[in-house]
Amino acid sequence: MSKKLIIAEKPSVAKNIAEAVGAKRRGNGYIEGEEYIITWAFGHLLQLYDAKDYDPAMKNWRLENFPFIPGEYKYKIKSDSKDKSKPDAGAQNQIELIKRLIARDDVEGVISATDDDREGQVISDEILMYLDVHKKTERLLLNEWTADEVKKGLNNLRLNSEMQSLQDAGIGRQLADWLIGINLTSVATVKYRNDNNIKVLNIGRVLLPTLKIIYDRDKEIEKFKSSKYYKLLAQFETQTEVKAVLEGLYYEEENEKFDEKAYLEGLCEKLAGKEAIIESKKVEKKKDYPPFLFNLSNLQGVVTSKYKGWTSDKVLKVAQSLYEKKFITYPRTASIALDESILDKTRKALETHRKLSPFAEEIKFHTSKRVFDSKKVESHSAIIPTYVIPKSLSADEKIVYEAIRNRFLAQFMPVAQSEETTLEIKVQSEEIPGIFIAKGKVLLVEGWKKVEKVETKENILPQVQEKQVLDVKSGNVSEVVRKPPKPHTEKTLLRVMETCGKKFEGEDSEEMMMSILSGFSIGTPATRAETIKKLKDAGYIKTKGKSLVCTELGRMMVETFPVKELIDLEYTGRLEKTLSDIEKKKYTKADFMQLITDFVKKSVEDIKNDGKFGARSTVPEGANVVGICPECGSPVVESEKAFGCSNWRNGCKYTIWKNDRYIQSFGKKVSEQMVKILLEGGRVGFHGCVSKNGNKFSAYFYYKKDENTGRYNWSMEFIDTGR
Repeated sequence: MSKKLIIAEKPSVAKNIAEAVGAKRRGNGYIEGEEYIITWAFGHLLQLYDAKDYDPAMKNWRLENFPFIPGEYKYKIKSDSKDKSKPDAGAQNQIELIKRLIARDDVEGVISATDDDREGQVISDEILMYLDVHKKTERLLLNEWTADEVKKGLNNLRLNSEMQSLQDAGIGRQLADWLIGINLTSVATVKYRNDNNIKVLNIGRVLLPTLKIIYDRDKEIEKFKSSKYYKLLAQFETQTEVKAVLEGLYYEEENEKFDEKAYLEGLCEKLAGKEAIIESKKVEKKKDYPPFLFNLSNLQGVVTSKYKGWTSDKVLKVAQSLYEKKFITYPRTASIALDESILDKTRKALETHRKLSPFAEEIKFHTSKRVFDSKKVESHSAIIPTYVIPKSLSADEKIVYEAIRNRFLAQFMPVAQSEETTLEIKVQSEEIPGIFIAKGKVLLVEGWKKVEKVETKENILPQVQEKQVLDVKSGNVSEVVRKPPKPHTEKTLLRVMETCGKKFEGEDSEEMMMSILSGFSIGTPATRAETIKKLKDAGYIKTKGKSLVCTELGRMMVETFPVKELIDLEYTGRLEKTLSDIEKKKYTKADFMQLITDFVKKSVEDIKNDGKFGARSTVPEGANVVGICPECGSPVVESEKAFGCSNWRNGCKYTIWKNDRYIQSFGKKVSEQMVKILLEGGRVGFHGCVSKNGNKFSAYFYYKKDENTGRYNWSMEFIDTGR
């Protein structure tokens, strides 16, 4: 009996598919059943050639060898993470296995079951092209890996050739980033490292505009000049037998902020002994709808802002794990609505979760356009839980899963309702030209806020009527200091990347949603978290609590790097939009690659001819540079007694002493190699550490700043060696 070979993106997904189709016989690297053989990749098994693979002369970076544009782009087995000169053994074995499985006489065709996105398409198509597969190839396109969806998807396969535009966009992105990275990183590093003591300058299509977003906010804060304004508040008392007090804020021509304190103090003095009348009373019932369903950026924003120590990269990894375990739908989505075609699937998931909710009686399925709207879905619907209920979750998984589940349930809870009362109060004196406004709010229906645990601040006004006379009880002038903008956090940065820096009226406005779905953005939902991490690793930004700020190196890049297009949000947004248009068959990969090639050639010449980048080096001549300072982005150099930041004259205190007692207490010493590993990866591992009791163990060591004291301290994490 003939069979089909299914290639999944990861072993965990392959296991889900095998369970769905009843495949149980396990081989080395695959699972076999009556109709299907399921094997897997480990993400990318292949990578593009390095420049030196095309031409050995490219091994040494020389300005005259650039720009380097291959005539034909080639792939190889991905490199070993520790020894880049060797192929990764696991990847090589898996590629050889896939080749053997495809060649089997009983295998009539191949089904690509990688993620339904650009990157997933490239992961499988790389393999098929590398192995020169000629058997029929089909595509399994799913938004979740539950058994029901797998079976349904296998009955609705598409030819892989129909996915050509998605492949073109994915490979176009891959080649563009390779060309920009290989050429500009190499040329910039060679050009500038001698004058600025820089080891490597990481240049990227998405990296630098993201850096510019953080830089711009830092400059806004620096340029901010503190100022004050003043407000006048008055307390009014009813003339009823049982007195009631209410407070109003003074307005003139719809403005409640005044620069002149003396003016308000003069008005305040004139309030004494006056009566006032309620000129109008407006009562409105307002509906408060739940926030839209999560896309990846919004999920990352909510979790990173709510929980300490979380990064957007961590949120994505946890969400991906939940997806591969069948608990949630595809997480790398830009959509905040559901496609109308999944009404029944959503109803099934809701019913499963409704039964487990303490608010089961209030949860009602509906088909509102706020939830189901195909026009607001690009490739993948918003993130929701599946009908599969987790039996157990890790602490991290629970945080992300509950955020997704609660946001989902909130859509089908009653709309929250409140009653808002606005009183306009006029003091009976011609010397007081403005009016006082008092506002009250009472929650009538809590609705979805129960699920999301959102508290509504109530302000209950006394029962008063229009034209009722009040006594002015007192008045006071308060001073308010205008605050500077806040530094970007991962939440705010993700939103700016998503909208390419454009500002919209509402947080969830229609215009904003359509802009996001058009593809005009910085990066994609799948890459933004990685971009933020790369900025930290490159030494361009650092974290202060939850805030992200530029280092000196990051500022230098924005202010003096000659290729200004790469720092321009508009330019990068247009490139991302072009990739989106390739997916939609509105633009060709060939035209895009010509655009990128021309850009790279021009940029290389701009860097070669530049004479303005950087500033005077802080590194002494001949000093041994071991890495980039995580505090300020300057080079870290070796001295007689320590490894320290070269920017110490300007106040940077980052230092690792060679005779560090903490490291020595475990029988280890601070070496140049150790510090290099620490600065590059954020941690360093030691085997053979000796405890006070004489026991040997392995551990990772971290050197992190205490935000309260400003000092750097060591911390340790044991490595489970399985012994």
